[in-house]
Amino acid sequence: MESFALSFASMVLALAVVLALAWVVLRLLRSRLQPRGKHGPEGDEMLRYVRALQLGAKERVVLVEHRGERWMLGVTAGGISTLAHWPKGANASAAPSGSAPTRGDAGCS
Repeated sequence: MESFALSFASMVLALAVVLALAWVVLRLLRSRLQPRGKHGPEGDEMLRYVRALQLGAKERVVLVEHRGERWMLGVTAGGISTLAHWPKGANASAAPSGSAPTRGDAGCS
């Protein structure tokens, strides 16, 4: 009976050590993989989702913002292509007739 209790206790202890180690690793990975927002001129490093329009089962047009510039992307099962690009300071939703978006490179991935 003693050997059963001893082996059961060692098994529970080993399981607790493995679970504690997994918890520590997950916490470290979560803190490393979460984006950190910087403040200042270079602080807008994150890609920000603005809107998306579903065109088909696997096709959509996505509007994203990065470093103050807006990008209109065509997303399909085969790849991603740039449809339009608005430079920093231009308003994509209400662009005047004189400031049309620049045409993107269709082969961009």
